[in-house]
Amino acid sequence: MADHQEASITLPSEPASVATARRFVAEVLREWGLPDDADTADSVRLIVSELATNAVQHTFGQSPTFTVDVLLERGEWLRVGVTDSHPRWPKRLPAAVQQDNGRGMVIIRWLTVEAGGRLTVSPTDDGGKTVWIALPWTVGLPVTSPTGC
Repeated sequence: MADHQEASITLPSEPASVATARRFVAEVLREWGLPDDADTADSVRLIVSELATNAVQHTFGQSPTFTVDVLLERGEWLRVGVTDSHPRWPKRLPAAVQQDNGRGMVIIRWLTVEAGGRLTVSPTDDGGKTVWIALPWTVGLPVTSPTGC
């Protein structure tokens, strides 16, 4: 496997693009050897859906497109980033607001931490931001039995 692999897609900020983003990432992960039924694949698809939904719904028309980047670094870390040009960074909403919506970042953080990863947000040159998740990449690692045999 190469030291660094990457794939990217830029989509219009419209609801139909969320499913396109999810399918794109699923295909990339499949090409890189992650089975569709792996827990990590399920988590990443859900995370991408939530991040893409945020890029569509919460940019209020100020980001006509969003970009999904998928990186595999040294075969050790899978990084997925969703970039939009809206200046507002994601934040947790008060519990009262979260009853009907606003749970996306909570879900993303929980899935990322559960998988042993981390979530970061970085600014872009155009004043927007990229929300990144990084997860350990376990494809190709030997499976050991619980007893160590």
